[in-house]
Amino acid sequence: MGKQQHIAILGAGPGGYVAAIRAAQLGARVTVIENQALGGVCLNWGCIPSKALLAVVELGDKVKKAADYGLTVEGSIGYDPVRMVARKNKVVEGLVKGIATLFKIWNIEHIEGTGELLDAKSLRIAKRDGTEATVQADAIVIATGSSWPNLPLFPVDGKQIITSKEALDLSSIPKSLLIVGGGVEGCEFASLYSGLGTKVTVVEMMPQVLPLEDEEITAFMARELKKRGVELCVGTTVEKVERQPGLVRATLKDGTVVEVQQILVSVGRGLNSKGIGLEKAGVQVGTRGEILVNDRMETNVRGVYAIGDVVGKAMLAHVASAQGKVAVQNILGHTSKVSYNLIPAGIFTLPEIGRVGLTEQQARAKVQEVGRNPDTDVKIGRFRYAALGKAQGTGDITGMFKIIRDGKTQNILGVHIIGSHAADLVHEAAMAMHMGATPAQMADMIHAHPTLSEGLMEAAEDIEGMAIHLARKKPS
Repeated sequence: MGKQQHIAILGAGPGGYVAAIRAAQLGARVTVIENQALGGVCLNWGCIPSKALLAVVELGDKVKKAADYGLTVEGSIGYDPVRMVARKNKVVEGLVKGIATLFKIWNIEHIEGTGELLDAKSLRIAKRDGTEATVQADAIVIATGSSWPNLPLFPVDGKQIITSKEALDLSSIPKSLLIVGGGVEGCEFASLYSGLGTKVTVVEMMPQVLPLEDEEITAFMARELKKRGVELCVGTTVEKVERQPGLVRATLKDGTVVEVQQILVSVGRGLNSKGIGLEKAGVQVGTRGEILVNDRMETNVRGVYAIGDVVGKAMLAHVASAQGKVAVQNILGHTSKVSYNLIPAGIFTLPEIGRVGLTEQQARAKVQEVGRNPDTDVKIGRFRYAALGKAQGTGDITGMFKIIRDGKTQNILGVHIIGSHAADLVHEAAMAMHMGATPAQMADMIHAHPTLSEGLMEAAEDIEGMAIHLARKKPS
């Protein structure tokens, strides 16, 4: 039996802690260096806390409609931010303890401190208790993640100008909020704060919010945000910020002045590749500071791997976790690669968005590139939540399903869902694409009734004009 390999992992976010557990499962001795809470930004200051707070707004939205359901609720609906945050913290603490328990079960050593590469096989650790240590390992995995924006125009003070970190620990609900950036994070916070009664304005430099998503879905989302009272200023930027006691004044490119209680900066994250000794080990970085890796997550230095946000690819928690598994599996003699083609993603706005594959615009461009007609060779199937019995029964009628098919190969090119549980529902589509199933095969699979998943079956049938519950004229 060969010598047990020792893997050192720098960072314990969704990439680092998953890599650690997988490495231990495969028989390695594992040391994890993390100075902050286990679980990283996603668990402590991102994905999980925001969903915990959004759940309160979703519940509040339901309670406001209680009378429509035949439910009597006495008194007015209000939100207690202190109790909301306390509940959020309890959820986070429980999950962090869960990771610590898994570390204990798998005998993973956790050193509380910050690490710096000395060379390809060793790390110097500045421990939280003020002492120093050196860790020698057979392989090193860098999982240092990314950090909050620090832009000169928006000097974050944690009070009037904040980031998502402060926005998740609200002690009071602001009367007005300007969100700079209408991407995923910006739209999620617009949903959250508008639901709490804040007057929200979103500024996005691109022509629409969620600029990387399917245009039909973003238009749908824009309408929903406006219904919630959110003002969208798209195709413009903030040119000037002035802070005064009790308010912040932002001047937009067109001269519009927006006065708010707080500004939330939701643009740009810095990659945490500085100050960790990359130059000492000879690890190459790109122009954005991203650590350069191949699809096996190897850097240019033998035995040094990198995963997660710091490699600058798809900056999603589940991608970091997948990369972490791939990295340690390769270290330990397995052959594993990351495929970025079919990564499902959820956007936790109100309503939710789930998507996988290409947008309609990307699909048409791809078809045109190979000399085919995008108008005839890209087929679309759609279905509305409002036509589903389950959606009507629960009152979740806002939303749509969209399936994009290649007219020649019959392959599914992309699936986009907006509506209740969209981020969960999209995984059926992702699995179908992963297995090479066509929309016709998705439609042939019997779907349980009444469920929201039937919307995918109907959208798949709609590609050929055969959706059962979609009213359309009979062909002549």
